[in-house]
Amino acid sequence: MAELSDNKLISQLSSALVEETSFEGLVRELLVMLELVTDLESTYLTKIDLAASAQQILFSRNTKSMVIPEGLSVPWGDTLCKRAIDEGRPYTDDVAGCWGDSEAAKTLGITTYASVPVRLEDGSLYGTLCGASSAKKPMTARGEQVLKLFAKLISRQIEKDLLVQQLQAANEKLRNQSYTDALTGLPNRRAIVETLTRQFATAKRNHQRVVLAFIDLDYFKQINDQFGHDTGDAFLVEIGRRLSAAIRVDDVLGRLGGDEFVVSGYATPPGEAGSIGAVKKRLQAALQTRFDLPGVSFEYLGASLGVITVAPATVSPAQALSDADAAMYLDKKARKEQGLAGIRRIDG
Repeated sequence: MAELSDNKLISQLSSALVEETSFEGLVRELLVMLELVTDLESTYLTKIDLAASAQQILFSRNTKSMVIPEGLSVPWGDTLCKRAIDEGRPYTDDVAGCWGDSEAAKTLGITTYASVPVRLEDGSLYGTLCGASSAKKPMTARGEQVLKLFAKLISRQIEKDLLVQQLQAANEKLRNQSYTDALTGLPNRRAIVETLTRQFATAKRNHQRVVLAFIDLDYFKQINDQFGHDTGDAFLVEIGRRLSAAIRVDDVLGRLGGDEFVVSGYATPPGEAGSIGAVKKRLQAALQTRFDLPGVSFEYLGASLGVITVAPATVSPAQALSDADAAMYLDKKARKEQGLAGIRRIDG
């Protein structure tokens, strides 16, 4: 065995802690150093699933005839690790004499065994850091100290990785919240603006037009005033659900705020699903229908729709929204003149 002096150990350990950015990379470096310090032919890290009563070999280093295979999963109750923890026996060079009934030890040919538990900050058992050999090998005080030290380093790295994952999940949740309308669960104004920017860029590259629908819910204020804001909220949620069911797979739907919604997608020739007429007909059909909400049912006469197609090469998303908004107001005026705005309550 090539002896690993304290100075060299400290130097290699320092380099590993600084240079290894992944959990796996750090563990593999530690297993190399552990083998050099203990002279055990196999060093490995396990993970324990107490709920499933199973232990898995996560990473291993095998230098001679003994092979501890990575990915191997064995029943936790039959492992040397559990016996060592239960009996307070972290090392033995007579596995057959101590735990002769262990099928795992027999299968792997383990004669000398050493391990320490890897526990997280809350005391829970993550796994074990182990060394094994098919021959009798002594365990020095230095080897025992290094084994315990490496187990603590691995535990700290696990804690660090868990913290990073939690922070990433929290950041992703905050990001999703900042792009989501809290009431309907649809993309909000911020998300719509960013999505339109990407959609327009794609359409420009592909020489396509974009069809944009600006939706304003007629009579929404009266719904709030007549039936209460809870009913108004339930109405908006149902509107979002019905619009979601009415759009095409690649279309984008979002709530700008209040009673205003937007649908955008790639335009198609007249008569096809992405034409102005087809989009307007499909959206109005989804909205101009009966609504059964908590405590009240009514026939809704529909919304004002401003549906346009634009060429992204010449019109920005902001200008397109403005143009669709203007088209919506023309539609609102026409609907009002025809007496199409409002609701008809259904009793019973």
